[in-house]
Amino acid sequence: MRFDIMTLFPDVVDSVLGSSIIGRAQNAGHVEIHSHNIRSYSKDKHHRVDDTPYGGGMGMLMSPVPIYDCYKAILESQLEADKSRSEPVRRRVIYMSPRGKVLTQKKAYELTGYDNIILLCGHYEGVDERIIEEIVDEELSIGDYVLTGGELPACVLVDCVSRMLDGVLANEDCWRGESIASGMLEYPQYTRPVDFMGRKVPEVLLSGHHANIERWRREQALKKTLEARPDLLGGKGVGFDKKEENP
Repeated sequence: MRFDIMTLFPDVVDSVLGSSIIGRAQNAGHVEIHSHNIRSYSKDKHHRVDDTPYGGGMGMLMSPVPIYDCYKAILESQLEADKSRSEPVRRRVIYMSPRGKVLTQKKAYELTGYDNIILLCGHYEGVDERIIEEIVDEELSIGDYVLTGGELPACVLVDCVSRMLDGVLANEDCWRGESIASGMLEYPQYTRPVDFMGRKVPEVLLSGHHANIERWRREQALKKTLEARPDLLGGKGVGFDKKEENP
């Protein structure tokens, strides 16, 4: 999968996504991530990309022109690769916005079905509504709060989607049984030492009895979910049977 991120701060995006698991996934060719500086497409001699909003109001608004030119350049850069494909490219343009629907594990899983995701990161007071109408397929948010820009939300989406792609993690069991993906929160986990400040690892985990361990883990997962996220119960997680998958 290829991600293209339109931003005023490509260094922020590159720094976050160039390290750890996602960084290694890029090096291994499992995922392709490109950041594009919208400011590079400004025709203003000072490379301005914002202006005052019509009708007045606080702050500055990003102009649609450099964003659109950046978007066109991304499509043109992929033109030859697109032509060589036997099937049409599945492409999705997403604007990271606090007014969008909240990103969920289920939504992230649906996005793994695309070949190319283009992310638009707003800044200042956001972007001109016309660019959203012209190029954006949907708006997504990572929560009911406002940040100074869309870079961090974009990185969250890329990380969340990428780790479900083939080859990024050791195997799909690494994410299918996790909190949220499984439909419940994950069970408590422990490592050495056995005794930490008087708190001991549950005996069942030391027993070597795998059936009892699995039973204990499911019971604990249910308990944790009931305590912290009862709203998850009754819904379907992402880790359902392959026969039911249809992203």
